[in-house]
Amino acid sequence: MELSIFQVDAFAGTLFRGNPAAVIPLTEWLPDNLLQNIAMENNLSETAFFIPEEEGFHLRWFTPKTEVNLCGHATLATAHVLFSHLGFQGGKLQFQSRSGLLTVSRESHLLFLDFPVACVEPVEIPEGVARALGQKPLGCWRGGEDLMVVFEDEKEIQKMAPDFARLGKLPYRGIIVTAPGVEADFVSRFFAPAVGVAEDPVTGSAHTALIPYWARRLGKEALVARQVSQRGGSLFCRLAGDRVQIGGTAVTYSIGTLFI
Repeated sequence: MELSIFQVDAFAGTLFRGNPAAVIPLTEWLPDNLLQNIAMENNLSETAFFIPEEEGFHLRWFTPKTEVNLCGHATLATAHVLFSHLGFQGGKLQFQSRSGLLTVSRESHLLFLDFPVACVEPVEIPEGVARALGQKPLGCWRGGEDLMVVFEDEKEIQKMAPDFARLGKLPYRGIIVTAPGVEADFVSRFFAPAVGVAEDPVTGSAHTALIPYWARRLGKEALVARQVSQRGGSLFCRLAGDRVQIGGTAVTYSIGTLFI
């Protein structure tokens, strides 16, 4: 069996920036263990698989270790592949997923993801979080499967050197660290060793929690975000009721064939 594979740098305007994702179109679902083995072999933070449906597509995402409920950058990468390489002619894509209906729309040079909000609630700072991150936070919020940890300024986020072994033992999919930005409204990083990703370069799904938090804190519904990982990426964010819209660009790195 031969499968097409696209590797795309998402939330990037040039190669070698943003977050790389693999995108694999299918005509029908393969066994889950095979999908997981392909993702493990790709060894990227996410591999996206999709099949066509009557209205749109069904989309799934796998880290090298597990299937996840939501992934932003691999959804952006999938939309880029459909628009740029597979001849999709409309202006809006629909994806059924573990997180319900997701859409991606073309607006000028940006692709905008439309995702459900992850409601964030303040929680006590869990024991071991400050020690694992190496810095004391101002506060913590729980949003969906993630813990969002807020700091005072951007420099703290940039210089953070977490203990990934300790982070991986915490009961969360990932740890979001965030602070006000200097050139952006807010900055963040995302650590997810529990699902096989030490640090994710640019994490769209984390912004389902970040956007409502910063929109309330800054009193604005349109924000510019920057994920300050080594590769880095910019996200153009909007709060729209119980949905968030996350805009970005993507660049194709490679197109190839898998021999399974």
